[in-house]
Amino acid sequence: MDETLEILYRDEHLVAVNKPAGLLVHRSPIDRRETRFALQILRDQLGQRVYPVHRLDKPTSGVLLFGLSSEATHRTAEAFAGRQVGKKYLAVLRGYSPEQGTIDYPLRDEPDQRVAKAPPVEARPSRTDFRRLATVELPIAVGLYASSRYSLVEARPLSGRRHQLRRHFKHLSHPIIGDTTHGNGQHNRSFRQQFGCQRLLLAATELSFIHPYSDLPLTIQAPLAEDFCALLADLGWSDAVPSSWLPAKESALPKLD
Repeated sequence: MDETLEILYRDEHLVAVNKPAGLLVHRSPIDRRETRFALQILRDQLGQRVYPVHRLDKPTSGVLLFGLSSEATHRTAEAFAGRQVGKKYLAVLRGYSPEQGTIDYPLRDEPDQRVAKAPPVEARPSRTDFRRLATVELPIAVGLYASSRYSLVEARPLSGRRHQLRRHFKHLSHPIIGDTTHGNGQHNRSFRQQFGCQRLLLAATELSFIHPYSDLPLTIQAPLAEDFCALLADLGWSDAVPSSWLPAKESALPKLD
């Protein structure tokens, strides 16, 4: 049976899917061995061309938006470029993060590994707002400590730099669990051993913007993957997450207006 993606929203101009962790958006020279791509899967699923409006890293799951025409893609991408799109992510961090805050830390574009001597670039303004949703201390020794602490946070990037959240939380000294590039190897191994966690614990849970054709506000939410939900349950955090970010079978009953 052909692979399909969960469709979160669709109209005549746009379609949003729930990208699983480990899936590239499109072909990339960075991972030449990969044969599965969200763009091709969705194209075959819908039987028409689709155009990515934005990107998600391969290990990140969640809301991924495509245009159904080049014009619709261009119009919507302008909103991303103009920082007119609200983005929310859920992440698990090492340590107890501050209850809330802003990471205002300029980031350089990460060098293109395909270019042997890429010219240096200046750091560009980059900002992430966040709030802590829950914490836990586990009686598991990691490194020099007899126990280990973790935080669940909602992150709202206000700029769109590559690996921004992963790099910003590293800068805050609270790296995202499962990040093999910017994270902490000891804590990543602990989560693999204790919880069977094989993924980056970062999910794009919500996009909000003005529809480029109707001019009406649109919010698209992606339920968390089963492995992410299972981990939240193991850590006692299921109730800390908005019910709209959980799969239907786990979410609370909808509130009546």
